[in-house]
Amino acid sequence: MDSTKSKAAENTGSDLSEQIKAVTKDSHVRAENTQLMLSYQKGQITQTQYKLLLCSLYEIYRALEEELDRNADHPAVQPIYFPQELARLEALGQDLEHFFGPQWRKRITVPAATHRYAQRLREIGKSSPELLVAHAYTRYLGDLSGGQVLGKITQKSLGLTGNKGILFFSFPGVTSANRFKQLYRSRMNSIEFTEQKRQEALDEAVRAFEFNIDVFDDLQKMLSITEEASSDKGNEAASQSLSKTFSSSPALQFALGVGITLATVGMGVYAF
Repeated sequence: MDSTKSKAAENTGSDLSEQIKAVTKDSHVRAENTQLMLSYQKGQITQTQYKLLLCSLYEIYRALEEELDRNADHPAVQPIYFPQELARLEALGQDLEHFFGPQWRKRITVPAATHRYAQRLREIGKSSPELLVAHAYTRYLGDLSGGQVLGKITQKSLGLTGNKGILFFSFPGVTSANRFKQLYRSRMNSIEFTEQKRQEALDEAVRAFEFNIDVFDDLQKMLSITEEASSDKGNEAASQSLSKTFSSSPALQFALGVGITLATVGMGVYAF
């Protein structure tokens, strides 16, 4: 982390939650203002786009929650371990089944950036479980903060009824989002970190945002390729080139097959 971010953390006091907000401020703004996230907030999302969103979120949360479960007794994880209130994997599975059917596990595909994100979560789950705190905080509190808003946007944009297909945005175990976030921050701030480990946790929080921005960029590349394909159907050479590109990438095959025009992976509205 650069000196500017280090100073930002120092100027916010000793609370880890406030320090994370300070050091991730720039990445936070960048992530909020990607074309994909802005489009989502404007309600410009199709069912195809949303289905890819769910696929990526499932892969990310599967890695995060499996590692949290495995390290539930770790002194840095135990204080912020709230599976009944926060776990998203089951809800995501139900949403995917709604759109893809009973065999949804055989049909989902995610971009390479999502796999890298999940790989990092599994890596630190094995070697440095205390760093899971940074990822859990940025993901869960972001989704909890923006869940109601994004859920309504998705429901209206896709013409969904009830909670079918949007269970991811619902937190039935949390009666008051504001009170729960206060409790979560308090628990996280109580974790005892050495100065070195605290710095590593702050760096990891920045990395969490960067992983998400990488996912946005990966999906944007998929968009660009499909737009090029649709505007150049008569060019045989371009078609053959695209065919070779897509045959080498399962994620791009998925994009072409379903006709992706835009996709996004959200972290709520980033309001912690």
